[in-house]
Order: sequence, then structure tokens, then C-alpha cells
Amino acid sequence: MFAPKCQTEVTKERFRVSITHVNMEQVNQENCVQGDFNASKVHERLEKRHQARFEDTERRKEAKESQSVSEEKSEYFSSTFYSQKAGIDELLSGCAGADRAAVTQKLEEATNKTLQLQKFLNDSMLFLTQYELMKAQGALQKLQTTIAEIREEALPKKKFTFRARTKAADRGPATAQDAPPPDTGVTKVDGAPPSDLCGFSNMSNEVLIKTAEELQSRDVLLTHLTNCKVRLFGSPSTVHLKHISSCEILCGPVSTSVFVDHCSDSTLAFACQQLRTHNATDTQVYLHVTSRAIIEDCSGLSFAPFSWTYPTMEQDFTVSGLDRNRNNWNQVDDFNWLAAGTHSPNWTVIPEEERKTTWDL
Repeated sequence: MFAPKCQTEVTKERFRVSITHVNMEQVNQENCVQGDFNASKVHERLEKRHQARFEDTERRKEAKESQSVSEEKSEYFSSTFYSQKAGIDELLSGCAGADRAAVTQKLEEATNKTLQLQKFLNDSMLFLTQYELMKAQGALQKLQTTIAEIREEALPKKKFTFRARTKAADRGPATAQDAPPPDTGVTKVDGAPPSDLCGFSNMSNEVLIKTAEELQSRDVLLTHLTNCKVRLFGSPSTVHLKHISSCEILCGPVSTSVFVDHCSDSTLAFACQQLRTHNATDTQVYLHVTSRAIIEDCSGLSFAPFSWTYPTMEQDFTVSGLDRNRNNWNQVDDFNWLAAGTHSPNWTVIPEEERKTTWDL
């Protein structure tokens, strides 16, 4: 009577045991799958960490190698630059007490070597620190000043003489088409050759023009000009501007550098290897520069691409040796603003709609 019930209970128990066994196997299988998944994730994380460490090591290695190369280039530049500068200094010191012919030869050689040194500096600017660049440019400017001083002292070429003012002078400035050769009111002494310096000084409210024949490969000095319009055609060697106020000065391609000092409320247009500007305020600069523009103690400057043109400009670019396709007009180094990643407040870019494209006298 009780056997069937017992048999049923046994069957149920066996079924429960079987189900439990199946569930345990499923749990074990799931645990194995989960374990494999976790192991895979751990392995993946380790691989990523290893890769990150490897890339960081490579970056540090490349940075170290780059720094080493940069230091080597900097050492080579300093050694070469100042060695050549010492040679030019020695050449200039030999001018003392020498006769006119010897001085002329030494000055010409010193000028050529200074131009080569300027080119060497321009080619090295990419890896030089701002301090190294500023120091080298200061040394170059000192050389150029010394050459000019020795030339003026040892080779006096012209002597001032008083002359009567002509009626033609009373008629006002000549136009670009009928401008006669400039009468400077000076006479040559001892048959000396004309000076390498040319330009204008101490003038106001004038239209001033130099032709390519007058300034080709010469140093140009413009000083103490107020409310003047200046046009310099051709390719001068260097251009110096000092004490300029409310002027418009346009210049053809300059084979080396343009130096601006104490300029205010003016508009300038240059093509050159290098532009260096000191103590300038509220001035627009239309620029073609193959290295970089440098400003110091300036405020209110604005820059745009060089846009002046005249019929023989392409020929003058060829004579100057400037690269027509390389223009760093908007790469300006401000020596009074060294905050990395922050734009200097002392200069801006002229908006396209406000840029001048016509330059009438």
C-alpha cells in the first residue's frame, strides 16, 4: 500500500538531484565564460598600458634627441656667427690710419661679409631661442652702425654749400613723371665717389620720390619726416626709418633689413628679409617678409600683406633675391610679450575689408 508512494518520492528526489546537477554545470560553464571574458579584459588593459608606456618612452626619446640636435645646431650657429663677426670687427679696426683706397676696400669687404652674416642668421632663425636671436640681431645692427660711422668719418664725400632758392623750388613738389634728379645743394670734395647712403631728412608736408637708379643696392635713411608721402622705387640694400610721424612710406623690395625707430600714426609698406621695429605706435604695416617681423616697445601696430605695386617690381624682386612665394607677414615676434600661447596685445591683423589696395599720391 505504501510502496507506490515511496517509489514516487524516490523518483521526485532523483529528478531534483538531476536538475541540481544540470544547474551546477550551467553555473560552472557561465563562470568559465565570465572568467575568460575577465581574463581577456585584463589582458587588453595590460596591452594598452604597455603601449602607452612604450609611446611615452618614445616621445621622451624623440624630445631628448630633438633637444640634442637643437643644442648642436645652436652651438654651431654661435660658434660660426661670432667667429665671422670677430673677423668683420678685425677688418673694420684695420681702417684706422689707412689711406682712402684701403678704407674703401675694407668697408666694401666688411659690408659684403655682414650681408652674408645676415643671411646666415635668417636661415638659422627656426631653431634659435628668442634670446639668441635678439643677441645676434643686436650684434648685426651694431656692425652696420659701425660701418656707416667709419664710412662717414673716413670717407667724407660731400660738403654743404649755400645756394639760392630757385623759382622751380617754389612751385611745389614734382610729380613722379617729371621729377628731375634731386638737387641736394652740395658739391663733391676731392673727386670722392657719391655716398652709399641716400634718403630724406627734416621735411614736412612733401611728396618725396627716389628712383631705382638713385637707390639701387644702397642704404636708405629716412629721418625726421612729418606728414610726407614717400615712394622708394627699386631695390635698396637696407632701409632705416627714424622719427617718422603721420607719413605714408612705400618701398620696393629690400635685399636685407628694414629698421624702424620712433614711428607714429603712419602707414608703411615694405618687402624685405627682416623687419625690426622699435618704439612705434598706431602704425599700419603692409609687409612681405621672408623671415619674421620683430617688434619691441611698440603698441597699436597692425599688419597686412604687402600690396603696393609698380611696373618694374617683379624685376626688383629678382634683384633683391627675396622669395616671392614666401611671406610671413602675420608671424610677428614681440620681444615685450613672451607669454607662450597668448597673442600679444601690441599688434593685430588688419581686416581684409579695411586693407588698402590702391596707393595714389
